[in-house]
Parts: sequence; structure tokens; C-alpha cells
Amino acid sequence: MNLIKQENYIANTWVSQGNGSFLEVFDKYTAAQIAKIPMATEAQMEQAIVAAQSAFIELKSWSAGKKSEKLWALRNKIEEHQEALAQLIVKEAGKPISYARNEVSRCITTVETAATEAVRFTGEMVPLDFGPGEGKTAFTKRFPVGPVACITPFNFPLNLLLHKIAPAIAVGCSTVVKPAPQAPLCTFALAMFMDEIGFPIGTMSALVCDIPVAEKLVKDSRMAMLSFTGSEKVGWYLKSIVGRKKVTLELGGNAAVLIDADADLKEVAKKVAVGAYIYAGQTCISTQRIFVVDAVFNEFKTLLTAEVENLKTGNPEDDAVLVGPVIDKGHVKRIEEWVNAAVENGAEVLTGGKVASEANNTFMPTLLTNTKNSMLVSCAEIFGPVAIIEPVADFKAGIEAINDSDFGLQAGVYTNSFENVKAAHENIEAGGIMINNIPGFRIDSMPYGGIKGSGLGREGIKYAMEDMTEPRLMVY
Repeated sequence: MNLIKQENYIANTWVSQGNGSFLEVFDKYTAAQIAKIPMATEAQMEQAIVAAQSAFIELKSWSAGKKSEKLWALRNKIEEHQEALAQLIVKEAGKPISYARNEVSRCITTVETAATEAVRFTGEMVPLDFGPGEGKTAFTKRFPVGPVACITPFNFPLNLLLHKIAPAIAVGCSTVVKPAPQAPLCTFALAMFMDEIGFPIGTMSALVCDIPVAEKLVKDSRMAMLSFTGSEKVGWYLKSIVGRKKVTLELGGNAAVLIDADADLKEVAKKVAVGAYIYAGQTCISTQRIFVVDAVFNEFKTLLTAEVENLKTGNPEDDAVLVGPVIDKGHVKRIEEWVNAAVENGAEVLTGGKVASEANNTFMPTLLTNTKNSMLVSCAEIFGPVAIIEPVADFKAGIEAINDSDFGLQAGVYTNSFENVKAAHENIEAGGIMINNIPGFRIDSMPYGGIKGSGLGREGIKYAMEDMTEPRLMVY
């Protein structure tokens, strides 16, 4: 089965015509063109929205068992094409093959989780048998909100799509998807699977389109919810134009890790090196800021620098490569500019700091120190293979350094002090605190999301299902 589809999927129909222009998709390492997809028109987006409305009417009446059955069928399709999907992720997203295989494995778990949650998702009993409510019984039942507009990023082109599609199916919502222009092909591969399995017309439409057509999807009052994963700038802008509908935003971060004096420094250095540079740092919870208690700072800095220099950069098809290409030349240039600006203002390059290959869009794994929080390499999300390492006086000062950020997605803490574990949980301003782990740790069933500039709401199948439904109270 050829998984590369070069057409939009609208109301269960593959459409090869668009507005006359095309989106070209390139291999991120070789720059070879791998697909050319027509850009959808506003009329085609209207067709997708109308179909989603119609599909929702049917989907919301499906039994939990039927929704679960369809999700299991989707899970099996993904497993059947596991290696082909991983290879597609390598080409369109530039993800190293070992990490791409990990993503597809996670996709199977994501859909399995949705299939099992579909048959046990529930409301709650509401205690009111007292005072004026004496003798009354009350409970809530959750109902799907309606069609969901889904906008997905390039970095996990299949799993982050499934974090929207799978919970939507599990609760009975239809979807219209606008995939990332850099990596849309996994979205259409998933549409192929769903088409074979058989869903109501309009359950999932997927279109590549320009900004005005995408804004039509976001603004349209017939779409009951927006689920967006992507950059902070775009996410908050979309929230400002979305109108009266539910919104979940999974945005960026400049994730930090804090290393206490009692940590196993050699082991932590290995994990932090991977957490900072895997997939060229192109994850929302990539370790970007490293804070080390002063007593062990120099020792850890030496250990970490050595680990970073041992990482292999290059062709993502090579099993040994951890650091593949940056998504495009524009981002390579931006990363280089941010690093150069930091150095010009006093930062020290411990390793890396330069473009590895202009032809292949690779940037050397880079570790900086003597940075200031006003530098973009620290205060903004670099989304590249760059991290900073700085000393802090003590654990409390480390927490303060982590919190000195506009973001709050996830943070990592390495300590063997239970008092410090409690202090981290109570005081770090983030959606998740990973104890004795990097901030990039994620299991697909856990609640995942941020505070401050990092977004609104939570993903993780059950939590997304809650966002895609409304509780309706009954009292008798």
C-alpha cells in the first residue's frame, strides 16, 4: 500500500483539484520532492464543514461499543503499516528512524487507549442529598460538543494528529484537519485507513490550504471547538479570532531541568544530552535550559559537554543518528542567528555553535553557558539543537530560575531529597513536573499541557475526551 497520497480528503472523497496552486512536500534531509498536493479552496473548506456537521449527527448516536470497535480497527491498520509509517515520518518530518519508530509505536498505544476509554468514559454522581436537595439524586452524562477543527504540527505528524482524532471518535465528534504544511502526508495516510475502515461521510476531512481558508475553519460557528497544537504566536492569535467555541491550545516551551548536588551526574548527563538534542531539539518539551546546583556545576558541565559531543548528527535514515535535520532552511538560519547573537552578547560556546551542513539542514548540537535570560536562546523557544547550562546557588534558586519564563509546559528535576521533590511539585510553575527525569518524558494517557504561554487545556486521551464533551446534569 502506497501511503503517499497527493490529494485532499473532503467528505470521504479524494480531491485532486484545488485553487490552482500546490503545496510541495520535500524530504527534509535530501531536499527531494516527495509529494505535491493541491491547495484547497474556500468552497472546499465549506464542503468539509458541512460534511462534518452531517457526520456529527450520526456519530453522536453511535454506541460506545461501536466507537470502540472502529478505533480498534484503526489501531490494527496502523500496526499493519507500522514500518511504512515510520519511513514516511523520516522523510516528511526529518525524524531519525529510531525515534520515528517510537512515534508509530506510541500511535498504536494512543488509539488503543481511546478504544478502551470509549467504553468506560463516564460522568459523575453529584452529591446533593442534603438541605434543599434532600431526597434528590443527581448525575452528569457527558455529550460531544460537535465538529472539531484540528490544526496539527510537523514534529509528531501522526501521533499528535491521533491525539485529536482518536478522542474525537471515542466521544462521537467529527473533525476537519489542517495539517502542518511541512509534513501533511501522515494525515492523508490516516485518512486512507479511516476510508477503508468505514466511517460516516465527513467524520474526518483533511485539507492543505492557505491562511484565509484555514481562518475560515477556525472562525466558523458550526465548528464547536478548536484543537490546536503548534507555536505560541499562532495559537494565541487563533484564540483571539475563534469566537464563541471551546479551545485547547498545546503550545511551546523552553523546558528546564534542575540538577541537585546529590544526583547521579554521569547518568543524568546521558539523559539530558538525549533530552536536549534528540530530533534536533524539535519538540515542545525538549530540554532547553539546564540549571545545576553550584556545588556540582563544573563537574556536570564537563560530563554533559562530552555526552553532547558523542551524539551523531546526519542522515535520519541511519539507525545511529540522534540529531537529524532541522525542518527547513529558514529555521536553520534563525537558530544560527540566535546563537550568534548570544555569543556577541557574552555567551560561551561549550560545543557546537555552527551549521553542520547547509545542504542537509543540519545544525551542530550546541551547548552554551554564561547566557542571560534576556537572550532568545534562553527566554524563547529555540526549537533546535541548542541548550544552555547555568549554575544556581541552591535548589530553591533553581526553582526560581525555572519559573523565570513566559512558558510553563513541563520541567525535569533530579534530586534524592524528598523535601526537594515536594518543593518542586508545590512551586514549579508548569503543567507537569518530572522527578528524576527529563522534561521530555510523556506517556500518551497522562494529562499533558501547560500554563502561562504554553497553552490551555490538556491532551492525553481521557482528558481530551473531557474537553471534547460537555457535562449535562439531571436531577430527580
